[in-house]
Amino acid sequence: MPETWKATAKAMLSRHFLLGQLPDSLLDDLLGHAQFRRYKRGESLFRKGDPGDALLAVILGKIRISTLSAKGQEVVLNMLGPGDVFGEIAFLDGKPRTADAAVVEDTGLLTLERKSFLPYLEENPKVAIKLLGVLCERLRWVSDSFEDIVFLELPARLAKRLLRLTENFGHQEPSGLRIDLKLSQQELGHMTGVTREAVNKVLRIWEKEGILTIERAALTIHQPEGLRAILENP
Repeated sequence: MPETWKATAKAMLSRHFLLGQLPDSLLDDLLGHAQFRRYKRGESLFRKGDPGDALLAVILGKIRISTLSAKGQEVVLNMLGPGDVFGEIAFLDGKPRTADAAVVEDTGLLTLERKSFLPYLEENPKVAIKLLGVLCERLRWVSDSFEDIVFLELPARLAKRLLRLTENFGHQEPSGLRIDLKLSQQELGHMTGVTREAVNKVLRIWEKEGILTIERAALTIHQPEGLRAILENP
């Protein structure tokens, strides 16, 4: 890993609720075995079914996690940014990846190989217990996402997704919460299980109501309370 990124990577990982449990010396040792690599927008990191032999951490940029439905439609499961760690399931059991991962914008990733990390789990049972919590959280998140598709109408699903995006990627500005994610309406459709046209129709209604503003590469949420009301009263 370039020396210029070591301090940044260590600061991010030390704040992670799992890796932050490691003593400072062990974290330094892990970073000594880690690799840093840059990826260009549009690159594929891995596909569902690929070998899962590494844990990945986003140092800069954004990553899209997705899968395909039985009908071949892409469903976006999550969007990840700096500080997020992913690939835990296949990393732990050594089995194939459970989803696809692609680069949304130019990205730098830290990679920890399975063979380098497993000995630390054996020596640090508290970290292993924390990792069980990560897996449970992932299972709950997946279950929640599928329940949304089954039980919630599109406006409520879209409102919920936008609120989550504001939590992870929103920047407070005088006019509201700006989501600088460069997400297309097609990708929002993939996240909610509908077409781009259906997403556009709902967003245009909300724009007329003053809830948000649609821009070329961003969305600004002026009334997050309006989205919460839609979610709470679908």
